Amino acid sequence: MRATTRLALLSTSAALVATATCATAAQATDGGAGNITIDKVVVNGGKPVVVGTTKVVSAKVSVTASDDSGIAETTYIYAVGPKPNYAQIWYDDGDITCVKVSATTSTCTGTLTFDPQAATGFVNNAAAATWNLSTLVSANDFDYIHRDAATTFKVQRQSSLTVNAAPEPVKKGKTLTVTGKLSRASWDDNKSHGYADQSVKLQFRKKGSTTYTTVKTVRTSSTGTLKTTVTAARDGYFRYSFGGTATTAPSTATGDYVDVR
Repeated sequence: MRATTRLALLSTSAALVATATCATAAQATDGGAGNITIDKVVVNGGKPVVVGTTKVVSAKVSVTASDDSGIAETTYIYAVGPKPNYAQIWYDDGDITCVKVSATTSTCTGTLTFDPQAATGFVNNAAAATWNLSTLVSANDFDYIHRDAATTFKVQRQSSLTVNAAPEPVKKGKTLTVTGKLSRASWDDNKSHGYADQSVKLQFRKKGSTTYTTVKTVRTSSTGTLKTTVTAARDGYFRYSFGGTATTAPSTATGDYVDVR
């Protein structure tokens, strides 16, 4: 991820754009000249960008635009979340590639990166939100278009679940205690912490089946732990499944096999 905000160093056509907008990528407002259009913008295949505590996450961005003279370049792609969170890529750096779809239309692609351990750019839990994708596109005849929110996309905190059903093995008709924990990434300290007061489904898959069914819904404790009891009826797998929230991605534990005798 580029950690600096800078003035764009642009080609001749894009330089005219910069003069017209009088702004950096982070500050530009909607504008344009001519009949150029942005037809489609897709971030990460339309899925939320899910970030954990250590791994740098990449998200492909494609911008499809049209003009009767053809597309010259997509000068920049700038993703803006709640301040101070952002990510950006620039054509001048070779990070954006444009491919002609036809004589009038091109699709320009690049990859945004989200580093949970970066000192700037992607720096706190406020980043778990809806982001705006800003972009500037220029045509061969010097037409240009800038959109501050050409599209929006979600950034979410990664979650994880554990499960343990005990005792194992267990006699048929006896009580099983199923425990676990729901955690999610924190970008404030780059650690995972328990996610409190969340609804999680306890699910069961009998031996020989490929389908899980929901047994009951359990809420996490103040520390994210889960605990409930069920009656042992047959051999099979128990797991917890979390559907996610606006800020946190869904997750499902690996099934824990129970031998019922």
